[in-house]
Amino acid sequence: MKFALLLFDDETFHDLSTSEHDKVMLAHQAFVDSLVEAGAMVGGEPLDRSSNAVTRFVDGRVQDGPFVDSKEQLGGFYLIDVPSKEAALSWAAKVPLASGAVEVRPIPDYAE
Repeated sequence: MKFALLLFDDETFHDLSTSEHDKVMLAHQAFVDSLVEAGAMVGGEPLDRSSNAVTRFVDGRVQDGPFVDSKEQLGGFYLIDVPSKEAALSWAAKVPLASGAVEVRPIPDYAE
């Protein structure tokens, strides 16, 4: 069963020094390595600052910035394939975030 682990934080990551940034990225690489070793890794990507987002509404309006304006923003995601929601929550607990939260959302299989 596939799940998205959605990483929300206050985007201070983008303001870190190079050495602090590298330390965070090494922690995420270790997390990815453990997902790969467990056969649970499907994919994932970091996202740029929410201030670089552009939102297009169904009525054609376009606005600079994210759809949801809040202190915490979606900073990245992992796609994992694990047997249960409990397993996904267990992986979510291991995501190396300094602040914020990890939203665990099932990915429906519409092909069934």
